[in-house]
Amino acid sequence: MNVNVLQPIKQDTLSEHVFQQIKEDIITGVIPQGQKIGETDLAKSYDISRGPLREALHKLESIQLVDRRPHSGTRVITLDCAMMRDVYQMREAMEGFAVRLACVAMPQSDIDNLYRLLEKHEATIKQSDGKQYFQKEGDLDFHYYIFSKCQNQWLINYLNDKLYQVLRMCRHRTSQIPFRVEPALHDHYAIVNAINDRDPELAEILMRRHISGAWKILENLLNQEEIKE
Repeated sequence: MNVNVLQPIKQDTLSEHVFQQIKEDIITGVIPQGQKIGETDLAKSYDISRGPLREALHKLESIQLVDRRPHSGTRVITLDCAMMRDVYQMREAMEGFAVRLACVAMPQSDIDNLYRLLEKHEATIKQSDGKQYFQKEGDLDFHYYIFSKCQNQWLINYLNDKLYQVLRMCRHRTSQIPFRVEPALHDHYAIVNAINDRDPELAEILMRRHISGAWKILENLLNQEEIKE
């Protein structure tokens, strides 16, 4: 009789698995911002040994979701207004350059896919009175699709592996703040039109203006929330 013997899970696989779990829990607020996280408690919570856990924490530190300091332990980062400003400034510069590259590199089939994506977003906005566009990360899907087609792997990796993890955390942090999503959708159509016209300079200007404008709106809303508190 043949018996399938279960092979032990490799430590690097365990480390990646728990890294993904903890990352998602940080982004979604299951592990609150600013919370100190001890290895003993984490090892019990995620049922993992110290070795792969430390590797996971090192990865979380590398994408700047946790802050590890000697004699102080490890804490989840706290997203204040200044940090979110820094994230949006990085987005503006990097996504502006990414869309410039994508404007040249994208085949027409990808541009057609972008138009179809925006049609889906438009339908979602109408069905949900504008509440679903940000909560379901439709906005991020649009931006991700563009920068993933820029054909600069270093830029793609940085945006995807680092900046967008913190950006998702920003999005969750502000998910209860109402946004006017119709102007965002209008901006997206204008950006795709510039890509379709193969105008990289205009595409970059529109992308940078879009992200800068989004930050100004968010900053004002955050300041209003602080006043209420």
